[in-house]
Amino acid sequence: MEARPKRAARMAALMVFALVLPPSGAIARGVYRTANFEVRAATPALARELAEAAEDWREKLAIEWLGKPLPAWTEPCKVNADVHPRLGAGGWTTFVFDQGEVFGWDMHVQGSHERVIDSVLPHEITHTVFASYFRQPLPRWADEGACTTVEHRSEIGKQEALLVNFLKTGKGIRFSEMFAMREYPEDVLPLYAQGLSLTQFLIERRGRQEFLAFLSDGLRDGDWRRAIAGRYGHASLYELQEQWLAWVKADRPRLPLDADVAQAIAAAPPSLPRVDPNVVPASAALPTRPDPGPHGARPLAMTEVTPEAQGPRSASRPSVYEVTPEARAAEGGVRDAAVRSDQPTLLR
Repeated sequence: MEARPKRAARMAALMVFALVLPPSGAIARGVYRTANFEVRAATPALARELAEAAEDWREKLAIEWLGKPLPAWTEPCKVNADVHPRLGAGGWTTFVFDQGEVFGWDMHVQGSHERVIDSVLPHEITHTVFASYFRQPLPRWADEGACTTVEHRSEIGKQEALLVNFLKTGKGIRFSEMFAMREYPEDVLPLYAQGLSLTQFLIERRGRQEFLAFLSDGLRDGDWRRAIAGRYGHASLYELQEQWLAWVKADRPRLPLDADVAQAIAAAPPSLPRVDPNVVPASAALPTRPDPGPHGARPLAMTEVTPEAQGPRSASRPSVYEVTPEARAAEGGVRDAAVRSDQPTLLR
C-alpha cells in the first residue's frame, strides 16, 4: 500500500531535478528556420538569434575562404543548441557525400552563449563550407585545423598551449602519419592542435585560396608530397615538418607572404579589393597575427620551448563528418565503432 506514495515522491524528485538541468536540444522549446538552418534552442528568441548568426557566418566564411557566397542548400541544416554558462564549448556536424552531392546536414553546438556565437558556430559552419566546396572528405588535420582558425582567440590559445605540451611529451604526430590519416586517432587532441598550427603556418605564407588549392591537388591522387612541393616548394613532408617545427619553436613569428603571392596582390586591379591573406578575418574575432623523408624515423618533438601548457580543453566531442548513412546514424554523430585508425605511435 505504501508503494504508490513512495513512487510519487521519487517522480516528484526527478521532476524537480530535471528543472535545474541545463537546456538540452532534445527538450528545446524554441524552433526558428531560415533559408539554410533550422535551429532548436531553449527559447524562440535564442533559436532565432542562433539561426540568424549561422546564416551570417555561412555567408562571411564562404566569402573569406571561397571568394563568394554559397548557393542555398536544398534542405536546411538542423541545429540542436545547448547553451549554458557551465557547458564546455564544442560541437559536431554530420552530413553525407553521395556521387558528388552533399546533404543530410545535422549539427549540434554547445557552450556558453558567447562561445557558441564566436567559436562553435563558425567552426562547424566552416565544415559545411568545405564540404559544399570539395564534395569529398578532407584530411582530418586540414579540416579540423582550418575550422579552428576561425574560432575566438581564447579557444585558439588553448590549442596552442596544448601543442607545446604534446610536442614536449612526445605526443606529436609525424607528418608522414598525419597526412595519411583518414579517420580520427584514439586521442584526437594532438591532431586538433597540430592541424591548427600547420594550417596557420601554410596560410600565413600563401593565403587561404592557395591552401585550398593545395588540398585540391592532394585530394586528386593522394600524393601529398607532390602537392606540398608544387604549392609550397618543400621537397618532402619531412622538410615541411622541420620548417614548421622551427617556426613553432620560435613562438610562431608573423611570416611574410611568399614573394609571388605578395606581387600578385600588389598587381591586382584597383577595382578589386586587395585583401592580405595573412590577416585573420575580423569577423572571426581573432588578432592579426606519403613520404617521411630520409630521416622519417626521427622523433617529432620539441624540447626547447618553455611555455607551460594549459589544462586540457573542456570535455566536448570533436567536430566530425560522416560519409555514409550508416555512420551518420551513429549516436551523437561520433564514429566510435566500425573502422578506426590505430592510435598513433607516440614519438619520443
